[in-house]
Amino acid sequence: MTLTAEQIQKNWDKHFKIVDTFLTGERKEQLKNLYTSLQEEMILAPASGKPFYHNAFPGGYIDHVNRVVHCALETKALWEEMGSQIDFTDEELVFVALNHDLGKIGFQGQPNYLPQSDQWRKEKLQEVYTNNKELSFMLIQDRSLFILQQYGIKVNEKEFLAIKLHDGLYDDVNKPYYMSFNPDSKLRTNLVYILHQADFLASKVEYDRWKNEEPSTVAKSYISKK
Repeated sequence: MTLTAEQIQKNWDKHFKIVDTFLTGERKEQLKNLYTSLQEEMILAPASGKPFYHNAFPGGYIDHVNRVVHCALETKALWEEMGSQIDFTDEELVFVALNHDLGKIGFQGQPNYLPQSDQWRKEKLQEVYTNNKELSFMLIQDRSLFILQQYGIKVNEKEFLAIKLHDGLYDDVNKPYYMSFNPDSKLRTNLVYILHQADFLASKVEYDRWKNEEPSTVAKSYISKK
């Protein structure tokens, strides 16, 4: 999948509109400053390195983040309708949705993803992008939080946990938080669960869009032999 220049610009404008709509005060201006200063890195960044993950194309990062915001608000409404506790504000929810994958843009002018130059890996592994070896290793969620603090943007406890744990049990390091059998150590905010579900839903939607638009690897292999 690819986005036109017009679609990329529209997504970028929507990104700022979300900030203007849901954030307030000093942090709103800090975020706008962050995004403006990192516009070149953010606007064309992919959301992953492989198409069958999600949004592995220029502009894929912003497209994904905007979708996570929408999914987060819809997921929150469903939880509320079903009678679950909403112990956070819309501003907190949108803030974590906007910034959960911020680390995917890289750091200090070094992108997280570089175009894959190895033809074998491109063809056999469908690896469109590869990780930038010039960057220090960090989990994406850790770099996201690091970038926010580099720009002096405060994150409260609920927001920290939501960003830190947004990959759920897909990341083994999160198990102590999600698999607690002691009431005292269970997560005390539903913000974590709702962001995780929103991110999962957005990623699955993006995978389905790719699957419906692109022949499967098996089909491509079969066709090439005919």
